[in-house]
Amino acid sequence: MTSHAAVSRTASPSPGPQIHDRHPLALALFGLTLVSGLIDAVSYLGLGHVFTANMTGNVVVIAFALAGAPGFSVTGSLTSLAAFLLGALLAGRLAVRDPGSRRPARLGTVFALEAALYGVAAAVVFVRNTDGPAQYAVIALLALAMGIRNGTVRSLGVPDLTTTVLTLTLTGLAADSRLAGGTALRQRRKILSVVTMLAGAVPGAVLVLHGQTAWALVASAVLAGGTLLVHRG
Repeated sequence: MTSHAAVSRTASPSPGPQIHDRHPLALALFGLTLVSGLIDAVSYLGLGHVFTANMTGNVVVIAFALAGAPGFSVTGSLTSLAAFLLGALLAGRLAVRDPGSRRPARLGTVFALEAALYGVAAAVVFVRNTDGPAQYAVIALLALAMGIRNGTVRSLGVPDLTTTVLTLTLTGLAADSRLAGGTALRQRRKILSVVTMLAGAVPGAVLVLHGQTAWALVASAVLAGGTLLVHRG
């Protein structure tokens, strides 16, 4: 029987560990932020203007499509939302079942699973491109990976390292700055989060725009696998 304390930890993450930016976990999360840039480029530019990490974007895209705006897909965005929620649910189940002392093992499982899902998505694109049903399969695989990752990273509660969403990071960067009368708390981490996202999105966009979507996914799989080694290191 699951304890009330375990359920509470999953439902409302604690403030999280106060780790420095060179800590293996922080480095792994920076690596996943870079992967997010690649995946955002693949999903938005190569899969019909669908988001697989940013669910706020999908809700807005659905609204655009329902309003009749061209170039947006209700089906694609709903596929992404459903797969993302399934991934987050799985992450929640893993967090509840895995005691805190085994957190490194759980993170290793999650990082390996994310890399594997990107690898499968790359194989689908190599074999079937992104036409017809293959497009929705790739969307589902990427959103599933992102749901699992977001659910896991949320449970860690590492400040300013969400790996996928930069809105609060940028807000904190400005609102906590010395110019605003703040203490510039974790300013370097916030800047690095933005830079690593850009560092993934630019080459991801170049690959997709040059018809190399599958290779962008291969790069994502390799980098996600690399975070597993960094974390264990």
